[in-house]
Amino acid sequence: MYNKYIEKIKTYEAGKPIELVVREYGIEPKDVVKLASNENPLGCSTKVAEAIAKNANRASIYPDDSMYELKKALSKRFGVDRNDIIIGAGSDQILEFISHVKLNQNSSILTSNITFAMYEIYAKQFGAKVIKTPSYKHIVNEFKEAIKEHNPDIVYICTPNNPTGDATKRDDVFEIIKATPKESLVVVDCAYMEYVEDEEYKLEPKDFISFSNVIYLGTFSKAYGLGGMRVGYGIANRDLIKILYKVRPPFNITTLSLLSAIEACRDEEFVKKSVALNREQMQRYVEFANKNNLEYIPSFTNFITYIFKEQNSSTIATNLMKKGIIIRDLASYGLNAIRITIGLSEQNDKLFKELSKEL
Repeated sequence: MYNKYIEKIKTYEAGKPIELVVREYGIEPKDVVKLASNENPLGCSTKVAEAIAKNANRASIYPDDSMYELKKALSKRFGVDRNDIIIGAGSDQILEFISHVKLNQNSSILTSNITFAMYEIYAKQFGAKVIKTPSYKHIVNEFKEAIKEHNPDIVYICTPNNPTGDATKRDDVFEIIKATPKESLVVVDCAYMEYVEDEEYKLEPKDFISFSNVIYLGTFSKAYGLGGMRVGYGIANRDLIKILYKVRPPFNITTLSLLSAIEACRDEEFVKKSVALNREQMQRYVEFANKNNLEYIPSFTNFITYIFKEQNSSTIATNLMKKGIIIRDLASYGLNAIRITIGLSEQNDKLFKELSKEL
């Protein structure tokens, strides 16, 4: 009755919403601290908020399907041509486009052992085989060996990696790309790249335009604070972009989402402020881990992963939620760990206080 591949797919598990905690535990919304979905704790730029309010009556009008102004803004920011850009309802929609044009039941994808779950979910929707390297980090030799052995149709490089927070060195990314046959597509997923300040790990979309089989993905959901507006982008050689456009539905982001992203591009100071706050508060999480003898993965993102040896991550996540603190349990990834979004100072104070009681 249904596509035979669907039954075997594990449904994506999103971070729990504030509304769930309010319903289940009777906690007032103002008392709930959500540190589960890597949203920007500063919210969005005031310029974006003002644009949404000013243009609310345009919700009845379809957006400019060419997305000319947004592509123009991204073109200026990244030094690429607007014809090298495709816009999606979040960068994960572009992952779906990529799956449509590359995958079928005879295909395969290659990922690191622990990474963004949607790569595997989209692959299985098409009946494709999922190959994983032994490590959660993107180890060059592991990828090169797997590419040589399996000749995957798509190679995913998630840097910084979600949900672990580590990043792959720039030189390593290009070594993996050069080891990949031109018939295969390399997806360089950089949703958290705005938080990377170390030049050894920093990637720019324009560096990939010369490759016929590489696409760079970015998003407005993290540093730009537009998670609720669902806007992402892919940047690649225009011939690849033309192919992806063949599976893009019309008006795939909303009028207000489009306006929000355009305004967000104009407020780089907000991004700088967000990154500075994250850097400052991240240090507190490192100090908390050291003080409490907690293992953690050094992070290049706006979240940190704590790994437990004795305590159970699911128990800790549940106990924190009962106290109005939502974090991400990584048990579903096979890790006895929790992922915590770096919040505002007062949010982090509450997290540290309650997590200390669980250790």
